[in-house]
Amino acid sequence: MDIFSCLLLGLSLSAPIGPINAAQLDRGIRGGFWPAWLLGLGAVMADIVYILLVYFGVVHFVDTPFMKSFLWLFGFFVLLYIGIESLLTAQKITLQETRSAESLSKSFVAGFFMSLSNPISILFWLGIYGSILAETAATYAPKELMIFSAAVLSGVLLWDVTMASLASAFRRWLTVPLLKAISIISGLSLIGFGLYFGFEAAKVLFFR
Repeated sequence: MDIFSCLLLGLSLSAPIGPINAAQLDRGIRGGFWPAWLLGLGAVMADIVYILLVYFGVVHFVDTPFMKSFLWLFGFFVLLYIGIESLLTAQKITLQETRSAESLSKSFVAGFFMSLSNPISILFWLGIYGSILAETAATYAPKELMIFSAAVLSGVLLWDVTMASLASAFRRWLTVPLLKAISIISGLSLIGFGLYFGFEAAKVLFFR
């Protein structure tokens, strides 16, 4: 495992379509680059929390059935709220107002809690980052481990900038009906992810 491989790993893990990418697309279309980038940055901050939990070996406490069910439920409510809000605000989109109404702090907080409340993040950092940590710890010093971790995060940040740039650039050539349609699709996808989280919470709570 080298630095370039870790950078590619961070990129490849951020690229699949998920709630963060859907929300970034919606924020970029409605508010431009900064709301989309800050939403992704909030998600990266949550990733750093999980990296630290894995690094210090306390992620196993978060991986208990009780915490899993809590996080699934929390993610259910967060994604449902953001998805419904996206549907409601889609009806108000105009070409003149798309850049004016977006709260930057709200975007950052939304990204942070969307990622923090995602149990898939726990499984990812425990499985992928945990395995990298186990592999490199036997060969490299703690300084090198931090460099590899920073490379993974750099890949995630690079994808964050890419998504925010694409979303904000595409909106220049979109009409109002298309802007509304994309915002509605993004909202529905977030609601879909939220319902999936709710289903997983029900499985943990009632079908263990």
